[in-house]
Amino acid sequence: MRAIDHNTITDAAIEQMSTTPDPRLKQIMESLVRHLHSFAREVDLTPDEWLKGITFLTEVGQKCTPFRQEFILLSDTLGFSSLINQLHDRRATETGNTKTSLLGPFYRQDSPELPLGECIVKTPRQQVVIYGKVTDVNGKGIPKASVEVWQTDEDGAYDLQKESQAPGAVPEMDMRGRFRTDANGNYYLRTVVPLGYPIPMDGPVGALVTAQKRHGFRPSHIHFLIGAPGYRELVTALYTRGDEHLESDTVFGVTDSLVMDVKQDDPNSPMKGYPSIRYDFALALAAKDGSGRVGADPSQITKVGA
Repeated sequence: MRAIDHNTITDAAIEQMSTTPDPRLKQIMESLVRHLHSFAREVDLTPDEWLKGITFLTEVGQKCTPFRQEFILLSDTLGFSSLINQLHDRRATETGNTKTSLLGPFYRQDSPELPLGECIVKTPRQQVVIYGKVTDVNGKGIPKASVEVWQTDEDGAYDLQKESQAPGAVPEMDMRGRFRTDANGNYYLRTVVPLGYPIPMDGPVGALVTAQKRHGFRPSHIHFLIGAPGYRELVTALYTRGDEHLESDTVFGVTDSLVMDVKQDDPNSPMKGYPSIRYDFALALAAKDGSGRVGADPSQITKVGA
């Protein structure tokens, strides 16, 4: 019989998995086992510590609902989501495309389709126009591209965080919309400048962030999901210049090229009388590397009643 000790257990586990028929699953699981075992040996992990880790992961799963995705939040706060995004950017077939950012745990499918120029906020206070162009990497406009937008309100809350009228009721959609670019690839819409906010701190991920003495804040930002046939889907976000947490985003989503300025009396704005933000998005040609969404609508991951 093979002697199993703290060193030989790794090869034994990998050998037992060697019959895995899916080559990519085999590669991923072998690497996962090697790194996980190395981690335990490096920190000399104790049984009590591992049980605490299992308890933590169990609590993360229990906190997930059709309206909240605690595991995505954990991935985000560990910088793992941002890492996966950066690896995805490296696989693009062209250069010059807009950088990705996080989908986040508050994305919802089926945002209402709105005409260009419409406001995505039901009860806005101070409106702002966001406009620009969706192009290929050479600057040519892409007509009929889908531009999906979602964000917090001026008080830093997403619609999924608002209290429902009845227990279990689906929160009404707000601060969300889907637009189509015109024949030249132009888009424009009205919204509000969102407020930066703390991630949900009432769950196990928030407790971990607190234990690490981190502030837990995300800077002001607006999410975009942009796509067109033949082009790589773009998951990104625009960040408001001047926010105090730009340099210390709790989920590591900020890139310099995604920081935006709010301008007054912009002569190029398609809608006069409002402050405006201009941003042009560039899409790379489609590649066979799967989706760039590091996340999903919580209701698609967690089955109601499960």
